[in-house]
Amino acid sequence: MNDPVRIDLHPLGRSIQVERGTSLRDVLYAYGVEFPCGGQGRCRRCRVQLLEGTLPIGVEESAILSDREKEEGWRLACRCRVEAPVTLQVEQFRAPILVDHTPFAFQPRPGHGVAVDLGTTTLVAQLLDLETGRVLAAQTALNPQGVSGSDIMHRIQFALNEDGRKQLMQLVRDAVAGLVRRAVASAGLRSAPLETLVLVGNTAMHHLFCGLDVAPLAAVPFESERIGLQEFRADEIGWQLRGNPRIRFLPCLGGFVGSDLLAGVLATRLHERDELAVLVDLGTNGEIVAGNAQRMLCTSTAAGPAFEAGGIEMGMQATTGAIDGVTAGNGVLECRVLGGGEARGICGSGLVDAVAAGLDLGWIEPGGRLADGRKILQLDGSVHLTQGDIRQLQLAKGAIAAGLKILLERLGAAAGTAPRVNLAGAFGNYVNRDSARRIGLLDYPGANVEPVGNTALLGAKLALFAPEREAQEISQLSARIEHVSLAADPSFQNVFIGELRFPG
Repeated sequence: MNDPVRIDLHPLGRSIQVERGTSLRDVLYAYGVEFPCGGQGRCRRCRVQLLEGTLPIGVEESAILSDREKEEGWRLACRCRVEAPVTLQVEQFRAPILVDHTPFAFQPRPGHGVAVDLGTTTLVAQLLDLETGRVLAAQTALNPQGVSGSDIMHRIQFALNEDGRKQLMQLVRDAVAGLVRRAVASAGLRSAPLETLVLVGNTAMHHLFCGLDVAPLAAVPFESERIGLQEFRADEIGWQLRGNPRIRFLPCLGGFVGSDLLAGVLATRLHERDELAVLVDLGTNGEIVAGNAQRMLCTSTAAGPAFEAGGIEMGMQATTGAIDGVTAGNGVLECRVLGGGEARGICGSGLVDAVAAGLDLGWIEPGGRLADGRKILQLDGSVHLTQGDIRQLQLAKGAIAAGLKILLERLGAAAGTAPRVNLAGAFGNYVNRDSARRIGLLDYPGANVEPVGNTALLGAKLALFAPEREAQEISQLSARIEHVSLAADPSFQNVFIGELRFPG
């Protein structure tokens, strides 16, 4: 490394060496600093505090930060380059990453394989013995593409430029290869060849990993013709793995409905059920599959990042210092803080709880307005919700509820039908089902709503064990699931508006 500069990170107790002139954005994401807006300087969520050394402030950064913030040493990591040794105060985020240890039936065969859930925020890889079905090692990491934005659309915009596309492709390929190598090493299998890797992810992750053009995903109707199964050999993408394993990225279902939801269908066996059932992945692009063995429909809704606390003034990941639960008791709001310390912000599950509790106390009206002239909904310490925060949750829950209602109507379900609802992913695993019903997100009895964990990873493992014939059947299954474009549905806007209100 030429002309290295040292960065000390507190309270992590870590020191890193970087080349002089390195952007903090390029190195701090791995240490918990978030860049939700992709380094545009709009969200201010990448703030770090300069404790020692010098970090000059540019004109744009100076306009964004207040005089007090600048006096206290705050800087925007997305706008700073290190020219001399510095000591920085950063927050340590520990986002929960769901792995999967669900037992499943399989057809044994010799060898080892890896299943990968390539998420927008997190990556999970599990190394399996194909003879016994045993998970030999698991590795997790944050998706390094987060430096270009916490949500899919920021990354797609970044990848419209050829250099940006190649950069995001290489970042995620290197990260997945690193997970695989660490899993193999931790299992003591350095000399054992790998046979197959199966990857699943949303449509944007599918395209970015496989090096496909994302331009069709950037504009209406948000449809790409390249959503099918993608296959490589490890050496074709620059991976030096023993056995030169085959890499299969499972097909997407259409639009922004990815192979992670196809894997979820495999995991929940929705395609084999007689009764009507639903699989919902509540994220930035809420993905829904509804149906049974006779017919299945899928769609995605532009829910926005509210369920992950993106776009919320004091929103943050579900990590130390986040309010992750709120209840209404004796006329006050009682908040649960992850780690038990001082509240620093609020995560998605806490947001849903807080609004549900505010509705119960009459502090939020069914139309979404703060009642009695309130400007904010005070939670814990300095943490609060604004009128805009509540509006963001309304838009997100309205989009999901409307998409679900339209799919069920197309399937001929009678009004008031309460299907079995499977909630996939991290948010679905942690959200309070009573609160979700209270705000009208999932207006079904609690007994009908079941968190099902990381079905994307479980489905990837099922596909990993599938012989060639069954692998072809998985692709055929993807073709059986009809994709519904809500943007083209003439009733969507009216249904969406009707679902914006909170239940009285």
